[in-house]
Amino acid sequence: MPKQGNPFCSGLSGPQVPRTRITRRETLRLLAGAPLAMCMSASRAAGFLRRPIPASGELLPAVGLGTWQVFDVAGQAEELAQARAALSRFVELGGAVVDSSPMYGSSEPVLGDLAAGLGVHKRLFLATKVWTSGREAGIRQMEQSIARLRVALKGPLDLMQVHNLLDAKTHLATLRDWKTAGRVRYIGVTHYHEGAYAELERVVRAGGIDFVQLNYSLAERAADRRLLGVAADARIAVIVNRPFAGAALFRRAADRPLPGWAAEIGCASWAQFFLKWILAHPAVTCAIPGTRNVKHVDDNLAAATGALPDAATRRKMAAHIDSL
Repeated sequence: MPKQGNPFCSGLSGPQVPRTRITRRETLRLLAGAPLAMCMSASRAAGFLRRPIPASGELLPAVGLGTWQVFDVAGQAEELAQARAALSRFVELGGAVVDSSPMYGSSEPVLGDLAAGLGVHKRLFLATKVWTSGREAGIRQMEQSIARLRVALKGPLDLMQVHNLLDAKTHLATLRDWKTAGRVRYIGVTHYHEGAYAELERVVRAGGIDFVQLNYSLAERAADRRLLGVAADARIAVIVNRPFAGAALFRRAADRPLPGWAAEIGCASWAQFFLKWILAHPAVTCAIPGTRNVKHVDDNLAAATGALPDAATRRKMAAHIDSL
């Protein structure tokens, strides 16, 4: 991996490369400019948009898979078969980021078992969370998550996040030690509601994390006002949860047809319309819609192919949704 050149295409971590702080405006200008466009073009040529993790330069597929509710199906044969087919198709199409949590019922062990059965652990970027209070309780839960996900089949866990900022200071101290020891590759924090943005911003500004996960969609745009720019300035990757605001955006669109001009950016469905709007923000690394429906996997991942809307088209998309 090159050690010089565009910082958003190549890794900058490590003592041999100085980490020069740049302003938010400069970060967003670089993200929107030609160097990143060259990285994206190369990725699109391979059929799937990938975005760099600022801390390392590692490229991640820009649409991932959430497991909340949809993978909480232990002991349900039909639903397990659906989840297996969805995960298989997800990997086949080039997906990698799969996000879970001990909060999500049986989702972690279901994901771990399905990935092992399919033999795809090494093709996945596995992310989960710690969701408890206290150092020792956090360690026990994280150890349990690693076992449930069967991480030993791939190497270190890719990403451990503090779920909803619960006892974040305590768990981040543990996770920094784990990262240094090679037990996890990346660490981060999450929340699903804009009421937590002030606290998220404090954690992001303090540094020492690689990822922030937050809600962002055409129905929930508050992250646009500040937090996405702060994350870009801090060189922290952004995972977007609730890309459809639950099902609120689909309910709003209901049976209405896509506007004719949506075809100009390759939208063949409302899901692609909603996801392309998110992915067009240069600070977004990956969106994680949750599903165990193979058709929805196909639909969602198609949003990471072809053109993305420019700033004017994004405004037009938002205005159209506001009019529904």
